[in-house]
Amino acid sequence: MDHSGHGMHTDLLPFTLGRGLQWSADPFFLVACLAGLGLYGWGVVRLRRRGDAWSAGRTVSFVVGVLTIMLVMCTRLNDYGMVMFSVHMVQHMVISMLSPILILLGAPMTLALRALPAAGGGRKGPRELLLMLLHSRYMRIITHPAFTIPLFIASLYALYFSPLFDFLMGSKVGHIAMMVHFLAVGVVFFWPIIGVDPGPHRPGHLMRMLELFAGMPFHAFFGIALMMASEPMVDTFRETPASLGIDALSDQSAAGGIAWAFSEIPSVLVLIALLFQWYGSEQRQAKRKDRAADRDGDKELEAYNAYLASLNTRGR
Repeated sequence: MDHSGHGMHTDLLPFTLGRGLQWSADPFFLVACLAGLGLYGWGVVRLRRRGDAWSAGRTVSFVVGVLTIMLVMCTRLNDYGMVMFSVHMVQHMVISMLSPILILLGAPMTLALRALPAAGGGRKGPRELLLMLLHSRYMRIITHPAFTIPLFIASLYALYFSPLFDFLMGSKVGHIAMMVHFLAVGVVFFWPIIGVDPGPHRPGHLMRMLELFAGMPFHAFFGIALMMASEPMVDTFRETPASLGIDALSDQSAAGGIAWAFSEIPSVLVLIALLFQWYGSEQRQAKRKDRAADRDGDKELEAYNAYLASLNTRGR
């Protein structure tokens, strides 16, 4: 196969991405994203009206996270992603590794638990049902590293290197299902590691770092496998439209480079967030110890004063 498309492709990709930012909404993701933003906004307003504070940083993180989904699914990037492996890989990396981190840092479950009214009277309303889900056996299973790490890895290798990918890309519903799957896998992988929301599996900070680094190298290996391949490995992108003037193998190589490079971005983001969370946790623990020490000191002082008073009474 002629590899002369490499140079042409590297010139064309920025141009394609630039044109890809034109509006071209996928109805499912547009409605889902707008609903998510609306519900989050309702929760923040409800808390503020009640006089409760809610972090502006969390709000910004959630909104930016949802906007990144809209960026890759509601613009022409989504159209190009159906015919160009490299653009599809940008979509995959953003929706599975960037959007989940930003959404999780927005603490949507915590906001929902604080904003939703309690049903009362032994009834089960939305708040009670959400609490039951968060503490269910199902959630314990899908947030355990024995489940999340293999799922994170299998979503790359088992999907791209099997006929399943071509089958899903063959229909609109299949493509949407695949993107929802990428988002869900990212959420369950990063939630125990970085999530602010309550969850059944919450290891120590050092263990969270180990979980992060257990999954990330496989992304890099996947990218290298695509870059090193001597022929197109995915039938969907084997024949690129002639109008784009792209060589399929060079486009696959670019997709591999994106997958390899992108594994660094969430690693850095998550590490920074984890270090801040770890520092905050240590500070809170130190304050609790100080308060406990103050209380113990007050009790000792009261006991000593009572002892002096008893001596004084006996002296009289």
